[in-house]
Amino acid sequence: MVERESPPMDQIFHALSDATRRAMLRDLAGGERTIGELAAPHAMTLAAASKHIKVLEKAGLIDRQVQWRTHTCRLNAAPLAAAQQELAFYERFWTDRLDTLERLLREDDAKPNTGDTE
Repeated sequence: MVERESPPMDQIFHALSDATRRAMLRDLAGGERTIGELAAPHAMTLAAASKHIKVLEKAGLIDRQVQWRTHTCRLNAAPLAAAQQELAFYERFWTDRLDTLERLLREDDAKPNTGDTE
């Protein structure tokens, strides 16, 4: 079996599927935060925040450092870049499809109207 260095895409998208975890990542984009600081805006217990942190950590989106009883988290943006690359395929797919639709509609509009007129 081949070992992968980065977490599978499924774990990254699972972590990003929750609004609270996405908000935590946005907070971490501003710099390191403790779990308490990450929990504060969401009116949740430290235990609930810790569960969210574990999901983000498992996906490789954050690094956690423990000093005594203080857990400090730092954003790891590399998996976000990988997720962006995955989504870029679909962006190109839909852009191509919409461009084709636009071209067909313009061609249809340019055709003379051959409908019955009385």
